[in-house]
Amino acid sequence: MKVTHFDPKTGELKVTADTVDDLWHLDKVLGPGSRVEAHTMRTYKVGNREEKKHVFITIEVERVEFSKSLNRLRLLGKIVAGDPEEFVQMGKHHTIEVSPGDKIRIFQQWKSHQLNRLKEAEKESKKPKIRIIVLDDEKALTAMVRAYGIEYGAELYSSASKKDEKHDESVRSYFGNIAAEIERHPEKYVVAGPGFTRDNLKKFISQKYPDLLKRIAWESCSHAERAGVNELMKQGVLEKIMGEERIERETKLVEELIAEIHRDSGLAAYGVKEVAKAVDAFAVKQVLVLDEYLRTDKEAEALVERADKSKAAIIIISSEEEPGMKLKGFGKIAALLKFKLRE
Repeated sequence: MKVTHFDPKTGELKVTADTVDDLWHLDKVLGPGSRVEAHTMRTYKVGNREEKKHVFITIEVERVEFSKSLNRLRLLGKIVAGDPEEFVQMGKHHTIEVSPGDKIRIFQQWKSHQLNRLKEAEKESKKPKIRIIVLDDEKALTAMVRAYGIEYGAELYSSASKKDEKHDESVRSYFGNIAAEIERHPEKYVVAGPGFTRDNLKKFISQKYPDLLKRIAWESCSHAERAGVNELMKQGVLEKIMGEERIERETKLVEELIAEIHRDSGLAAYGVKEVAKAVDAFAVKQVLVLDEYLRTDKEAEALVERADKSKAAIIIISSEEEPGMKLKGFGKIAALLKFKLRE
């Protein structure tokens, strides 16, 4: 995500959504009351015919729909401005579809937790989301998935020849170099390739570097070239794994919350009233709140605003996944505390 302009006085914010994750974040900060301006297509009647025209349009958002399967965000609302005027009908309903790479301009009254969410998304976009190695028995190509696309890295070559007496030793050296490359970086890896080389590498790592296995997803692709990376992207493998990473983080936090509650340690609070007490005592380390609850409940929104001002970390949990379903059972909002509150 890239925020290119923000005016706190007018609430104007210009943003580029680079990835599907960015669309997901925008889904959580936009809603009724938001005005969104973007390039879009509008159907225009010419006699008995209908034509689609490129227009620059502003809508008053009434509904937001995020589609993971289609990799797009749909913003539905009434047209309040547009250009060229002859192709725009004021007051009519229109849908703006936002896909990765699209730019939009937003006008709204921004809450601090919403701005913080966008700042975090922008910060995260600068880090490698995931690393990739596509390989065969001759070479391995490394790459990184960043918010703005794929960045290719070093190529590692094998010196192994089937005619060479030291063939097995050369293969081990090749695999060792690949394992060392993975070991150097903390991110999760996708390792993919054709043939048996990938499986033999997996066997080698499981024997020599077993701790690395939990950071590697093993996939198939037809080429140890850029075409192989493109193949993984078309299959949706990378988006799937990045989504799993987010769910994994949310799961750990919710499980930590549940463990503190069961331990009766006094280091967890749940439900609006209990979390509010902890916020007022400046005891909150992290607030966990269900995204839909934050969007639709004014009391929850005000509480999260107060927690944010007290320097607590705000973690918005997706209501669509298992961690969110568990959090729902604890009042939809909870907190991990820095210290135990006095009775």
